[in-house]
Amino acid sequence: MTPTIILCVLIFIALILFLYLVPVGLWFQAIVSGVHTSLIQLMFMRFRKVPPSIIVNNMINATKAGLKLSQNELEAHYLAGGNVSSVVQALISANKANMNLDFRTATAIDLAGRDVLKAVQTSVNPKVIDTPDVAAVAKDGIQLIAKARVTVRTNIKQLVGGAGEETILARVGEGIVTSIGSATSHKQVLENPDSISKLVLTKGLDSGTAFEILSIDIADIDVGKNIGAHLQMDQANADKNIAQAKAEERRAMAVASEQEMKAKAQEARAKVIEAEAEVPKAMAEAFRNGNLGIMDYYRMKNIQADTSMRDSIAKPASNKPAPKLDK
Repeated sequence: MTPTIILCVLIFIALILFLYLVPVGLWFQAIVSGVHTSLIQLMFMRFRKVPPSIIVNNMINATKAGLKLSQNELEAHYLAGGNVSSVVQALISANKANMNLDFRTATAIDLAGRDVLKAVQTSVNPKVIDTPDVAAVAKDGIQLIAKARVTVRTNIKQLVGGAGEETILARVGEGIVTSIGSATSHKQVLENPDSISKLVLTKGLDSGTAFEILSIDIADIDVGKNIGAHLQMDQANADKNIAQAKAEERRAMAVASEQEMKAKAQEARAKVIEAEAEVPKAMAEAFRNGNLGIMDYYRMKNIQADTSMRDSIAKPASNKPAPKLDK
């Protein structure tokens, strides 16, 4: 390669590098649009790893919308990990809607992880949130299943650190359950469903949240189960089971007592038999010692025979065997 060709290549490479580091076209666009910046500042953005096009284009949009934003503030927000385009669009939308939203608040909302542009749009155009089915029981024991629609708009001042939609839905559901539970009859709720929304709105459910509740409308109410009757049936079954258990306990105790009495009776009979077995021994001992004579022995036998005869006479006739007839 000749020195001329090498020089041309080096010049071409230097020109490309210069145009990359010094975006002349972007600088000219900014000057024409009324944004004051310098080529050196744009070149330093490259070294700070900040895309000049993002900063300049958003400054142009803000300037055309009548906003004055600092280049350093936009760069700082980008380096902090924020979405510069979303913040600028949110500021423009808030300015057109006559909302009081400054750059510091917008960047704080963006860095907090919330969509600041969507928040501004929701503040201008309220959002409708449908609650899931909420089941509650009136005082007469009838279950009601209600579904509500909550109209909210963003509360910019409480967007940082405020609770989200889940908290709103949980609080509205709690308010519906309280309202239905305090009703004397389910018919009263069906006749005046707006009483639920009125009671819920008076509780200030949007405190500490990032939203402001505008209205709560009851979309649908269905009659569910008779919870009171089911509870009474369950209580009756439980009482019956308890009574059966106590009756079984008493029966078991009675059977055990009867078995104990039988065991005692058998023990007593065993002792009587044992005592009767000792009588002949005692009589023999009395004969040997001369304490019992032969006449006393016969007299005792006569008494036993007389007693046996009286017992046989006293027995019912049905227990006597039938007499055999001679053929």
